[in-house]
Amino acid sequence: MNNSTKKTNVRWLVVAVLFFITVINYADRATISLAGPAIAKELKMDSIAMGYIFSAFGWAYVIFQLPGGYFLDRFGSKKVYAYSIFFWSLFTLFQGFVGFLAGATAIMTLFALRFMVGVAEAPSFPANSRIVAAWFPASERGTASAIFNSAQYAATVFFAPLMGWLIHNFGWHYVFTVMGVIGILFTLVWNKLIHNPKDHPMINKAEIDYIAQGGGLVDIDQSKKDICTQQGADIQCETGQAKKDSSQGEGPKLQYIKELLKNRMMVGIYVAQYCINAITYFFITWFPVYLVQARGMTILKAGFAASVPAIFGFLGGILGGLLSDFLLKKGYSLTVARKVPIVLGMLLSMSMLACNYVDVHWMIIAIMGLAFFGKGLGALGWAVNSDTAPKQIAGLSGGLLNTCGNLSSITTPIAIGYIIQSTGSFNGALIYVVLHAFIAIVSYLFVVGEIKRVELK
Repeated sequence: MNNSTKKTNVRWLVVAVLFFITVINYADRATISLAGPAIAKELKMDSIAMGYIFSAFGWAYVIFQLPGGYFLDRFGSKKVYAYSIFFWSLFTLFQGFVGFLAGATAIMTLFALRFMVGVAEAPSFPANSRIVAAWFPASERGTASAIFNSAQYAATVFFAPLMGWLIHNFGWHYVFTVMGVIGILFTLVWNKLIHNPKDHPMINKAEIDYIAQGGGLVDIDQSKKDICTQQGADIQCETGQAKKDSSQGEGPKLQYIKELLKNRMMVGIYVAQYCINAITYFFITWFPVYLVQARGMTILKAGFAASVPAIFGFLGGILGGLLSDFLLKKGYSLTVARKVPIVLGMLLSMSMLACNYVDVHWMIIAIMGLAFFGKGLGALGWAVNSDTAPKQIAGLSGGLLNTCGNLSSITTPIAIGYIIQSTGSFNGALIYVVLHAFIAIVSYLFVVGEIKRVELK
């Protein structure tokens, strides 16, 4: 550990790594959306069948949120996340071989592989939130959380044109192969650059003190074999001792979930997260299909067109975190600082309803750009989780948030599939998405109340 007096800034390197792995995470989720029209044609699937294929990821992702959060609290973020990255990338790669199968066998195999991607990705966002809680003081968590959360839009910006080009020139199978290999290689980067705050070889005591004094949970993953104690200006470590920190000593207890579910503030946050994620899952599942089927774009053009709203979503995501932390530093309460960007963002996201009344391609993309700018601006659920999660179960709390939030990864693709199949139009689908934005606003304004850290009994 570097003990020089000038404060290092390793925490920003850590959040940069979180950003890039989350880009890969969301790109792997979105592979199926751009490949969807070609897959549906080759495997002869209708809108309802595609809705269920899109939802396969969500079933597993939701089911394994709490186990993923438990493993994070039990074994630490670095190790669990490394396994997560490797296996979700491996299952993504395997999807490229589904084309060698036929009929129901191909469809069931594709569903199973999408399901396994969901299993492997389950710990990812709870781990992101947990790492931010450990590495950042409260005054910087909004920005840090916004950076990794904005990666969901950056994934489309970076990879949608590439995926569209691959599908157009080589076929849909290559999208999965390329993305799987990229993720497997990034596992090496993760293991090299990510460590617990007190174990990182590039950090110094000044930065650790800065994080800790600002409310960062720097001991959250402290090794049970290497216990660091501060003596004078140095940090010395003793080996072979069990950690005495009360939060780690208690360990993750599943019965704490009941306390969170009885807390009105947390319930309001969970409901809002479900609604906000419904917008996300429209974007990463049906949106490219909407551009192809409802607006008559080619897959190649849709790949580039989908990246435009994603750019605005990315900018909105960064601005939401900066605005929230700016308000906090100006003396506004944590409650005001978090709620203002969320409510404003959801109001802007409701603008996508206007797409039902226009037919010009550039206007549709512009409206969707505004809507996803708003979605990005209001996507502060993970910052709120870092502010509210009990320190004993930071991973488990994040898992519960993601469980509730990602129920929409199941319901949204399926519901939209049925809406399209029954009406023959995407108009009802956009109304469905906009209603979720409205409910998120109501939840934060009238249910959540004051935002503060939960103290377990």
